[in-house]
Amino acid sequence: MVAIGEIAGDHLVNFVDSGNQQGRVADDFEAEFSGQNGQVQGIAQLHEGRGFESKDKSGPERTFGGFDPSNFPPNRSTPSPNRSTPSPNRPTPIEIPTQPMDSTTIHTTPLHSTHRALQAKMVPFAGFDMPVSYSGIKAEHLAVRSACGLFDVSHMGEFRVSGPGALEFLEKVTSNHVASLFPGRVQYSCMPNGRGGLVDDLLVYNLAPESYLLVVNAGNLRKDWEWLNSHRPTDGRVVMEDVSDATALLALQGPRALEILQPLCDVDLSGLAYYHFTHATVAGIGSVLVSATGYTGAGGFELYVPSEQATNLWDALMAGGAAHGLLPCGLGCRDTLRLEMGFCLYGNDIDEETSPIEAGLSWITSFKKDFIDKDLLLEQKKNGTSRRLVGFVMEDKGIPRHDYRLCNAAGLEIGRVTSGSESISTGRYIGMGYVTTEYAAPGSVVYVENRDRLLRAVTVRPPFIPTKG
Repeated sequence: MVAIGEIAGDHLVNFVDSGNQQGRVADDFEAEFSGQNGQVQGIAQLHEGRGFESKDKSGPERTFGGFDPSNFPPNRSTPSPNRSTPSPNRPTPIEIPTQPMDSTTIHTTPLHSTHRALQAKMVPFAGFDMPVSYSGIKAEHLAVRSACGLFDVSHMGEFRVSGPGALEFLEKVTSNHVASLFPGRVQYSCMPNGRGGLVDDLLVYNLAPESYLLVVNAGNLRKDWEWLNSHRPTDGRVVMEDVSDATALLALQGPRALEILQPLCDVDLSGLAYYHFTHATVAGIGSVLVSATGYTGAGGFELYVPSEQATNLWDALMAGGAAHGLLPCGLGCRDTLRLEMGFCLYGNDIDEETSPIEAGLSWITSFKKDFIDKDLLLEQKKNGTSRRLVGFVMEDKGIPRHDYRLCNAAGLEIGRVTSGSESISTGRYIGMGYVTTEYAAPGSVVYVENRDRLLRAVTVRPPFIPTKG
């Protein structure tokens, strides 16, 4: 469980207001951000929602800008979950998580001074001092849906895995079919924990033959590193390097992202398919990894750049995007955007106790290969599970908050809310949660217990907003 006021993972948990109640981050509306340990770079920009059945779109093999994969990300041979110099003026949270982070020190990204200069609202988050908003969560959310937003997500963890045994190793420790990747292709996946739950969810980039980049949740960095090393063969055929400190990550998200990025880039991005990537010179910065991925469902790119170039890239993107409605965006709207798409958040919707099958992630669970928990998950796939992750829309007025009880009409508990907020795009209150399978079908009536009231809701299949295509 997450303590009130704790910041962890890739999203915000519950803040405490002056009345010492379970609070909200609120600028233009009430919204609660609950989380423990997670990122996740969203899996579907349009309708492939994380946590609900879908198919991984894999287009035909592509050619892309030439690059030397040994140049980026920069190598680092030892794990470094503590990323940069602590901020001397950091806000103090009520409680800093001690697991999996092993220090209560708050760290900063390479763009910390930029956020301060922009007078962003800063919060301690996954061990970092991070921006929750600049101009307001609602304004930033709507900018991403209609124009474009720029996010600093440099707190994420990045591991390089290489060597002649890299493919076999990753096939064992991740659920998706790594062998289906080719250089320039990205895959959403998860790491089963040997007990039916999840160590983490992550992205796997195929940089070159025998060379991969793993992008993991910030709050899980140490845990993930240790888990992977515990399964890494000792014969020297697999080399792991933590390149987190050396790597900054910016997410340019929204329908106008291509218009903003293309003039700064020496590679044609118009044909870069979803969940593909290339290397390019961007704003004069060489070897930027440009990935057609994101966690908002609005389209766009994620850009991996050496940490020392983060400010230059941020400034160039903001200058180039000024005429296109680009806004700097914080983690607050990142949470409301991902929830509208039904993307899972590690620590809320998935964790060490949730199965990828009951979370609707069987589409990233390939039974064509051997991997940790294969037999257990295959049995669940064949015979079903006792609960399922569902989306729901409130019919009665009220915010479905994390860990609120989900009940049937008689008031008997059938599950728990995992994520909930206002859908800024629609004005309705939405949520996700696990329910017993008899209530999992779309259109089922469930009730959210809010204090002593039962608030009516109806289950739906995310996303919660209309999508293109």
